[in-house]
Amino acid sequence: MPTRRQFVQYTAMLSAAASWGSLMSPLAFAAQPLLQRKIPASGEQLPAIGLGTSQTFNVDPASADMAPLRDVLRAFVDGGARVIDTAPSYGRAEQVTGDLVNQAGARDKVFLASKVSATGREAGMRQIEASFKALQTDRIDLIQVHNLQDTRTQLALLRELKAQGRIRYIGVTHYVGSAHDELLAVLKKEPVDFVQVNYSIGARNAERTLLPYCADHGIATLINRTFEAGRLFAKVKGRALPEWAAAELDASSWAQLMLKFVLANPAVTTVIPATSQPRYVLDNLLAGQGRLPDAGQLQRIAAEFA
Repeated sequence: MPTRRQFVQYTAMLSAAASWGSLMSPLAFAAQPLLQRKIPASGEQLPAIGLGTSQTFNVDPASADMAPLRDVLRAFVDGGARVIDTAPSYGRAEQVTGDLVNQAGARDKVFLASKVSATGREAGMRQIEASFKALQTDRIDLIQVHNLQDTRTQLALLRELKAQGRIRYIGVTHYVGSAHDELLAVLKKEPVDFVQVNYSIGARNAERTLLPYCADHGIATLINRTFEAGRLFAKVKGRALPEWAAAELDASSWAQLMLKFVLANPAVTTVIPATSQPRYVLDNLLAGQGRLPDAGQLQRIAAEFA
């Protein structure tokens, strides 16, 4: 039997799907919580489906573009998700994220992750203070050194802020496979709580050494570029989802199949696909429910995108 909280979540998602004309039937939503994964450094549980903001949240906060983003946040939170990843380098995305979360009164319901991409301690501190202001909070859950820029200096600064209680976790990021060896070298020298990395059906280099290292050394992972900036959708454009995807993996869309492929790796903590459409938030959330692929099913999924 579902708990009362699960029933409320289910009802909210049904209403959202009906209101927004979701691509899937509202009946597809299961009365169960999202898959949760632990942050090894603390044991805190995070929902496995998160939300990226690159490009999609870079809008004028005073424009009509904010309306669908309000619905995105509402669908995201009502669906039981928490992790929102943003950055100063994403244009107005940090400010928009802060405005949306503040307007929804949802600060205690979300896990805010941002980044620092500056050279030098003073520049890093200025950028981080600007992030606190943009996000309208006195504590940020996670700040990551963006694309390994001035890593040693910025990690030292982040550790100071963590010790002061202003941030809860620290990490490093990159978005291309060619940087994975450098990421791994940093992880071997610098203790961090999180690493953010690209990983998808078509870009599996992270499986080689990076994700196994994180699993063995207690480092949480955020996964970006799961859809490869839309390139994976182009590979299956016009094709029906294979029947076995629903029958064996409870997947009702290609997006869910892509996300489930990544979530099947136990070293993955949370995937962070970006969207500005509420119906796609609902679609993505379904990937965090139901069965995940085994080794044989992973091969079948990969073959669909070959």
